[in-house]
Amino acid sequence: MLRQLSAEFFGTFWLVFGGCGSAVLAAAFPELGIGFTGVALAFGLTVVTMAYAVGGISGGHFNPAVSLGLALANRFAWKDLVPYWIVQVAGAVAAGAVLLAIASGQAGFTPGGFASNGYGELSPGGYALHAALLIEIVLTAGFLIVILGSTSKAAPAGFAPLAIGLALTLIHLISIPVTNTSVNPARSTGVALFAETGAMGQLWLFWVAPLVGAAVGALIWRALLMPGEAPEGIGGE
Repeated sequence: MLRQLSAEFFGTFWLVFGGCGSAVLAAAFPELGIGFTGVALAFGLTVVTMAYAVGGISGGHFNPAVSLGLALANRFAWKDLVPYWIVQVAGAVAAGAVLLAIASGQAGFTPGGFASNGYGELSPGGYALHAALLIEIVLTAGFLIVILGSTSKAAPAGFAPLAIGLALTLIHLISIPVTNTSVNPARSTGVALFAETGAMGQLWLFWVAPLVGAAVGALIWRALLMPGEAPEGIGGE
């Protein structure tokens, strides 16, 4: 179990450090030109790279919502859910701390929003609470369906990390203007702790919405799609 938990810690660390790091260190400088698109791609690349690196050890969740969805879909043991959540959050907080230490090496640096998530005045586009709640639920549900489908017996072998990473990139392209994109409670927690805004006061939404969305995605998969998971001739009998 130690290997699995270590893999989840490092995988989540990489996701937060790479994804949020691209926003804090690179996107802050318009002349570098990465913008929202670059940040979205960075998040996708963190998942692709670490899923190939350690996914075979822990399953490559790196996200408490994903762990919950996989448990609801009978792809993950319930007894391991809380330990996974603990190390995922720990990895995210460690990444936030290291990122802050690096960013503070620049003269005059202030954390500000520090790549945190938010709604209302903390939303990049000024979107209200109901919009943030809805988009986080819908996108997390879609993310779980992509994860469950790309890792099913019916899917081509070896391509799941690419599909999942591209899905996360797409999710960010859609929702960065709305919430700065969470779909991951650990990612939200890891930077909210260091932000100088009211991000901690809004953190509840970025736990509730992704967990609800993951449950919805897993239940849709079980009710509508799982019976065709291994059709005859494609991984079936």
